[in-house]
Amino acid sequence: MEIAIGLLAIAATVLGGSWLADRFDLPAPLVLIVVGILGSYLPFVPEVALSPDVVLLGILPPLLYAAAIQTSLVDFRNNRGVILSLSVGLVLFTALGVAVFLRWALDLDFGVAFAIGAVVAPPDAVAATAVGRRIGLPRRLVTILEGESLVNDATALVSLRTALAAAGLAAGVSSGGVSFDGVVLDFAWASVGGAVIGFVVALVVSVLRRHFSTEPAFDTVLSFMVPFAAYVPAEELHASGVIAVVTAGLVLGHKSPRTQSGASRLSERINWGSVQFLLENAVFLLIGLQVFYVVADVRRSSLSTGQITLAAVGTLVAVLLLRPLWVVPFRFVSTRLLRNEAQAPWTHTVVLSWAGMRGVVTLAAALLLPQNTPHRDVLVLIAVVVTIGTLLIQGTTLPALARRLDVRGPDPREDALQAATVLQAATRSGLDVLDRMEDLDEATRDILRSRSEDRLNQMWERLGPQSGDADETPSARYRRARMQMLQAERDEVLRLRDEGRADHVVLRVVLSSLDLEETMLDRLDDQESRLAESEMLPVDTIEAPCEHLKSADSCAAPRTPDGCEECLRDGTSWVHLRLCLECGHVGCCDSSEMKHATAHFHETQHPVMRSIEPGEAWRWCFVDEVVG
Repeated sequence: MEIAIGLLAIAATVLGGSWLADRFDLPAPLVLIVVGILGSYLPFVPEVALSPDVVLLGILPPLLYAAAIQTSLVDFRNNRGVILSLSVGLVLFTALGVAVFLRWALDLDFGVAFAIGAVVAPPDAVAATAVGRRIGLPRRLVTILEGESLVNDATALVSLRTALAAAGLAAGVSSGGVSFDGVVLDFAWASVGGAVIGFVVALVVSVLRRHFSTEPAFDTVLSFMVPFAAYVPAEELHASGVIAVVTAGLVLGHKSPRTQSGASRLSERINWGSVQFLLENAVFLLIGLQVFYVVADVRRSSLSTGQITLAAVGTLVAVLLLRPLWVVPFRFVSTRLLRNEAQAPWTHTVVLSWAGMRGVVTLAAALLLPQNTPHRDVLVLIAVVVTIGTLLIQGTTLPALARRLDVRGPDPREDALQAATVLQAATRSGLDVLDRMEDLDEATRDILRSRSEDRLNQMWERLGPQSGDADETPSARYRRARMQMLQAERDEVLRLRDEGRADHVVLRVVLSSLDLEETMLDRLDDQESRLAESEMLPVDTIEAPCEHLKSADSCAAPRTPDGCEECLRDGTSWVHLRLCLECGHVGCCDSSEMKHATAHFHETQHPVMRSIEPGEAWRWCFVDEVVG
């Protein structure tokens, strides 16, 4: 009963802390850490022991997997050089720097000092994802941070194991039993073995999904098994369970559109989103709850308060400084010496060098230190200070630094333009297939074509001004009306249920269909609210500009700057305006009833038009159907 009450209390505190953080626009990790610290000093709050087994076996695998399946394998591969430099090179560099400092500050054996250096070296996947998601960093930066934090735990844990063996603290290993060749082979097996095991697990799960996974519930349970099915065998074979889980997650996330049904993918996203929310926020709460007991254990140490303070604060400062000392020179070497022209701006490098928040893995690794480790309680306190200190210092200042350097996340309008061009290409492929079908009657063919065009127009309508009901687009009017209809339909279904006039299984099927449609409409409304707040110009496209776009002028004088030429003449209305770059004709988009821009192309064969809506500068080629 006490365990059940404790778990309920943790879940309730996580929900309350997350609500407060959202209400006052504060980082949820920091709020929950503060709540945990305060709770650890309250007499009625029982001790919540955070054992390394619970973290490394129960919390870490699902959190790593939840992050990995959302990380792009293509982006991870494209940034592998930077990711490996951070997840391997920076971890070893930080561990060495901390070891040198602690050997001087506490007169520790170098093996023990390097062990605690390995403990505090790796930034945390949970912290990086939580903070990066909140402040809206550029996608390449988020990919690098997630990739680093997904892989660096393996480097740190292997380094910790090696350092303990070198210090003679590992069970069954003498200090003379460690050699350079052995360390290299151990690291190689941890990396390669973990990757192979993770890939095999992903391959098996993919086969099972293709042949047996017909129900979303079956697929969700299978998905929950994956992180543990990858982690446990890898650890039993002395490979890296972390790399095994990350590899399985990256591969399965990449393959999911081909191996899972749409319903299974939707169910997996919802369920893993819930698990990730609860676990990652509970982690920060549990970190705070350890503070009172860690401090109490340190009071029994033979070291003076000054020595302990110097070691803890000095290690925190070293961790904060060593990251930019690695990241900035690496950028210089990559851009100047290796002539890598694909580097991001230097402002991104500065933000990357300050995004080194530690998390629960650091604390769990510290608890792995054997009981006979010299000054173990002080070393655990150092890990706690580094974890909380980096979250408080870097977690609170990183948003201001990003704003100061004008490092922003992807522009919603740019995303909307790219989504429209992707859907345009997809719709074109679908309509080509439709044209080749010979067994369809014209009525069915017209319905399919109309639905495809409506869906595409809805995507294009997300661009342009979002100024309220006066300029409401056809899709917005449809959603508003459909939401009112759905509410009336749901009320009628509930009336039939309350009167007992239909079977509850049948009613559940009907309600599910209504709920699914409402969810889709709500998601579109949320996306458009973000577009309304964006002021940046869209620039990126998915296809290279065609010859018509290359030869067309960037602008032309509009013949009717007040609106669509034909609409002004005939008294009709338009949605968005397009400008012909050859003759200056202003026409309305295909979402408008009369589609005058397209009609102008068919009449004149002028190939390129440009959007002249506020905040937009993209062009469209009618001939090649390419945006640029």
